[in-house]
Amino acid sequence: MNIKKLFVVAIAIFLLLLFGGAFYTVGETDVVIRTEFGRQVGDPVTEPGLHFKLPFIQKVNRLEKRLLEWDGPPVQMPTKEKTFIEVDTFARWRIADPAKYFVSLRDERSAQSRLDDIIGSEVRTAVASNELIEIVRNDVKRVLPVEVNDRGSGQSNMQVARRGRQQIEKDILAAAKPKLESLGIELMDVRIKRVNYNADVLTRIHQRMISERAQIAQRFRSEGEGEAARILGRKERDLREIESKAYRTVQETRGSADAEATRIYAEAFNQNAEAREYYGFLKSLETLRSVLGDGSRLVLSTDSEVFRQLKQANR
Repeated sequence: MNIKKLFVVAIAIFLLLLFGGAFYTVGETDVVIRTEFGRQVGDPVTEPGLHFKLPFIQKVNRLEKRLLEWDGPPVQMPTKEKTFIEVDTFARWRIADPAKYFVSLRDERSAQSRLDDIIGSEVRTAVASNELIEIVRNDVKRVLPVEVNDRGSGQSNMQVARRGRQQIEKDILAAAKPKLESLGIELMDVRIKRVNYNADVLTRIHQRMISERAQIAQRFRSEGEGEAARILGRKERDLREIESKAYRTVQETRGSADAEATRIYAEAFNQNAEAREYYGFLKSLETLRSVLGDGSRLVLSTDSEVFRQLKQANR
């Protein structure tokens, strides 16, 4: 009977512990904080598996071990040049010190509220300390092209990003991270998701963007027209140089050919008197062929060589 009583008591104690919440499990992604009447007891439990606590007295509070997200609401704020823009940011964070986090914030809702305050404040400070071009540009690029005038020089009235949005995001992260460490939060990254212009100045911004693009397009057109003029000028110069060289070569060749022909004629028709007379006869015929035409009339003297050749031909 005593053994049965002991067995029944053991069973009752086990059921009391089981249903009284004496056992709890810790997941791979959880951190457990045990509390007694709202006060933390012991160290945070990070080891996965089955664990024991005092039933009915101790309470299990689970915290997330993984990276958590913070997505801030879009907020209108002024830039350094007093241009109002709407900035939408997001961040990634994790619970680095569960004990400190639990004492300071207790739950994720309170943590999100503090993140709104701290990160939102640093974003407003960073935007107010930089010009619009620094926030719009993702990173630092090369200098934008300038507008060229008729004399081939000019200046651009467009702003140039010197730091870029990535550097501004690093500044926000560096400023907000120490303020969150005291709350047991490690801020991993902060990013600007979207930047929208204020509706009141959106039309003016669009006109300015169109004007800037028109300046760049005009510069490209001016450079293209100038380059086309230079190419055409070089083409005309090269053509004239080629034609001049070709004309000189033709004249030299023609002069050499005439000299050679004259030499051959001289050797052929200067051998004796009959040859010279025959040459004179041929030249006279060539002269007549070039001078006379249909219905032509000539007035010649009797001592003219042409008259003598015609007279001999008639005879």
